[in-house]
Amino acid sequence: MSNGTNQTVVSARSLRLLQFGAFTSQFDRLMIAPMLVVIAREMGRSVEAVSQAAAIYFLCYGVAQVGWAVVSDRLGRVRTMRIALLLAMVGGLASAVVPGVGWLVAARGLTGACFAAAIPGALVYIGDTVPVKLRQAPLTDLMTSAAVGMAVATVTAGAIADFASWRAAFALTALVGGALSFLLRGLAEPELGPPPPVWSSVKGVLTNGPALLVLGLVLVEGLVLLGPLTFLPVVLHASGLSVTLSGLLTAAYGASVLVFARVVKGRSRTMAPWRMILLGGGMAVLAYVGTVVSHGAVAVVVGTVLLGGGWAFMHSTLQTWATDMAPGYRATAVSLFATMLFTGSAIGAAVFGPMVDAGSFTTMFAITLVVSVPLVVTATLGRRRYATRGA
Repeated sequence: MSNGTNQTVVSARSLRLLQFGAFTSQFDRLMIAPMLVVIAREMGRSVEAVSQAAAIYFLCYGVAQVGWAVVSDRLGRVRTMRIALLLAMVGGLASAVVPGVGWLVAARGLTGACFAAAIPGALVYIGDTVPVKLRQAPLTDLMTSAAVGMAVATVTAGAIADFASWRAAFALTALVGGALSFLLRGLAEPELGPPPPVWSSVKGVLTNGPALLVLGLVLVEGLVLLGPLTFLPVVLHASGLSVTLSGLLTAAYGASVLVFARVVKGRSRTMAPWRMILLGGGMAVLAYVGTVVSHGAVAVVVGTVLLGGGWAFMHSTLQTWATDMAPGYRATAVSLFATMLFTGSAIGAAVFGPMVDAGSFTTMFAITLVVSVPLVVTATLGRRRYATRGA
């Protein structure tokens, strides 16, 4: 992307639509978590086998980012999001009618690749239309909507699977995605300059030191903050709780993000970004200390709340940094940021799935604890150095 955008504060209506898109995208992404046990039981397969549908979703969600960035530079931000949401509807409806796990993996991969355009598209749209000094507030609202989507998913998807069918949950987000595609037609397209060559955009990001640092950090963050999240309802279910109750308790994550996001929004202009990273990262570390010691219901719920706080403080700060680390190639930079985040999440789902299937919950939490400490230290020092260099 060029720097030729006219930055004017985006309308409240446009922000609400973008937030609803983020909500729907994250609802769709996380709703499989409380349904893993139900789907595995109905299809006569292991949780590990079904969890591959989650892993491929995360992977395709991440890999598709750069492709959508290239398309949005040429077709426009809003048009690209609308096309992607229509295709997500197709993938979601296919997910609802699949006959077996193999088909489910394929359908979820398609759906993830298409819903991939929703949040990064919104991030770039806000980056194109809101000055950087005012950007963290709408970005925090966007993240809050995504967190609410995750929270509602863990509650309602589990309940739908328990009392109706997991297929109905997939059909629900598919139809909402189609409706969103229609509603987004009223958003104004940002004015963009001539699109740069694809390789020029990628090279512009990958030869940028701060950008490389942020991309590396968010890859590890995806593993640490999102990797185990998919399996928290399974951990609770293993302790004897129902699928619905397990989903309800892990909804504490979204509620936590919602509460802490308001704090982040209020402090974003007065609190140094590196301090936000340190605070959020510290909460994540404490979460995994607790779950290593015990993975009973109380420890998991407390850890879930701390992870929500960690996401609110740490990820929102890295996300804001990502919109400014290579402003001349914002669409590509943000898409690569999302690619790294969900690649890390996919790695976590693939690595932790067999552990969860074997009941090795302590091992999963211990790995994330060990990885989270250097992540927090590096991110804090890196962001502080970036600020002192006048960025």
